[in-house]
Amino acid sequence: MPEKKTTARARKDRREGKSASTQAGEYVREEIDHVREGKHGVRSAKQAIAIGLSKARRDGVEAKPAKTASAATKKKAAQDTKAATSKRSSGTTAKKSTARKRATTKALKREGTAGVSKRALSTQAKKSASKRTASSRSTAAKKAAHTKGAAGRKTAAKKAARTRARKAS
Repeated sequence: MPEKKTTARARKDRREGKSASTQAGEYVREEIDHVREGKHGVRSAKQAIAIGLSKARRDGVEAKPAKTASAATKKKAAQDTKAATSKRSSGTTAKKSTARKRATTKALKREGTAGVSKRALSTQAKKSASKRTASSRSTAAKKAAHTKGAAGRKTAAKKAARTRARKAS
């Protein structure tokens, strides 16, 4: 179950016209935080991302799986999307059975936290970006700049300038 502030941030992103992957990013960030604070572990950065995406889809974010995704991934995404719309008679979203939830948590507790280290996430991001075309990355960057707003762009520019100054010295 995602935290209320995560859901609120995702809804805000949606209102601002940001992409589904940006909205889902809030859930992925929450998952990374959970692993870092020791709630549970993961085997890899990919697993943390997958858990976050699953939570996002179950919360109503329309994050579609990649065209190149495996059949199993597409099936899981469809299940998660369906779970977002299907309601139980009590009026809440469908919940996992207690036994299944406990088993999942127990399995995740056995895993480590190295999967969400800065190094692991950086490697994963680079690997993922390298699979995209230059034009695809450029379009995404343009949209990000457009939806950021004037104040956001100014803040980002200041941060970039600080980083450049720090690297130069």
